[in-house]
Amino acid sequence: MSVNLIKNGILALALLLCLAFTEAHEFYLSVTNVNYSQKDDALQITSRIFIDDLEKVLEERYGVDPELATKKEAEWADEYIEKYLKTKFSLQLDGQTLPFEFLGKRYDNDVIICYLEVAQVNLSERRSIAVQNKVLTDLFEEQQNIVHIKIAGKKKSFVLIKENNKGMLNL
Repeated sequence: MSVNLIKNGILALALLLCLAFTEAHEFYLSVTNVNYSQKDDALQITSRIFIDDLEKVLEERYGVDPELATKKEAEWADEYIEKYLKTKFSLQLDGQTLPFEFLGKRYDNDVIICYLEVAQVNLSERRSIAVQNKVLTDLFEEQQNIVHIKIAGKKKSFVLIKENNKGMLNL
């Protein structure tokens, strides 16, 4: 085998590998933490969602341009975020759906962090918690919603997708 043939083969392989990794690969992900505060007798929820994905779903679903995380952010943006979350995220204790309160949001680089709370849960009387998270699955087929639950010393994590959007923890 000639040296030139080997060099050309290595060069072709290197070029092929470089081209394989130059195409942008998008991923769709949210991370939600559900924690129980004994002091407040409340489930405290934080949900991290990519800003551009949430903005796109609000535009598609409601026909609005909230311009999230900009100086031009609409005054009504929180109302639409809350409205969307209430249709796509729910918590059940012992099979009973409990309403949550949207406390607000903040931005961290390209992520929006939404704060939710379910007050007066009477955890000592509960046997199970279920979380359903369909956030962004109506827009992105590849969407994965990771949910971490930490309650009364028990922890469980779920990767929820469009076809399997509910996870449960026995207390």
